[in-house]
Amino acid sequence: MSKKPKIAMYWASACGGCEVSLANVHEVLLDIDANFELVFCPCLVDGKIKDVEAMDDGELLITFFNGAIRNSENEEMAHLLRKKTKILIAYGACSKDGGIPALANLSSKEELFNTVYINNPSIDNPKGIIPQRVTIVEEGELRIPEFYNKVKSLGQTVDVDYFMPGCPPEPDQLINVVNLVLSGAELPPKGSVIGVGKTTVCEECSRKKSDKKISRIYRTYEIIPDEETCLLEQGIVCMGIATRGGCGGLCPNVNMPCTGCYGPPAGVDDQGAKMIGALGAIIDIAAIKDMPEEDIPDYVDNILKSIPDYAGTFYKFSLATALVNGRVNK
Repeated sequence: MSKKPKIAMYWASACGGCEVSLANVHEVLLDIDANFELVFCPCLVDGKIKDVEAMDDGELLITFFNGAIRNSENEEMAHLLRKKTKILIAYGACSKDGGIPALANLSSKEELFNTVYINNPSIDNPKGIIPQRVTIVEEGELRIPEFYNKVKSLGQTVDVDYFMPGCPPEPDQLINVVNLVLSGAELPPKGSVIGVGKTTVCEECSRKKSDKKISRIYRTYEIIPDEETCLLEQGIVCMGIATRGGCGGLCPNVNMPCTGCYGPPAGVDDQGAKMIGALGAIIDIAAIKDMPEEDIPDYVDNILKSIPDYAGTFYKFSLATALVNGRVNK
């Protein structure tokens, strides 16, 4: 039996991109294999849940847990892997902040099911059947996980040692974390956000910035932006000013706006609120100087109306951990 430290990677409500980020470390996979035994990773390894259940508590040195907590199975696996793991890392935007799955918090469970199973034009479901927790068939009972009313982050579910954001985390940052563990050096304080930069994406971005104001907001298909000028100053909503750095400004570097996958910067509790404040500061208010007071709201609305989805723009990856983390139904 191998005496190498055991590690695991698990996906909950996720897309598989975090597993791709592991594969994208390329030849460093050989170093990982030489120093660790990957014993559980449903996407890549044929390990079973029963194998994890049979482990001693803390037998896993590291678990990279990606994906949000959408259903009871996700939550059960979070508790199981927390129990069996010494260092539990919330890996990726969905695990850290809820990610894109958490945008479903703007709808009720019934609305989601109706959209997918009833009102979907590609579904033939005349009886209006929706998933049930328990279904009785001739052979017995069929059970599926409970679909929760709200999506949660891993940190809202179990105690997490470290948080590593990104959609997915950059392979170089994963390599840095693995090398830190291998070095035997002192690890960061528990609860730290790791695999990130010290500032924001905006600070990592090489584009030229000035104090230019905007009087219109463009969607990405409406304009071909200058490749050297700040995207926000060209009227494109770029989340870089409200997003933790660490990616190297990948999206702005290829003429696309940052969408916020690394989550809020250090010291910022609400990523969307930070971005809304930044937009308020850059909107050109000189035009309202001689404008009748009753016309000012329409002027501002006309600037903002090109943003079709405020929540999906400002909280694309962080709604689950926002100050208001979903729609509140009376």
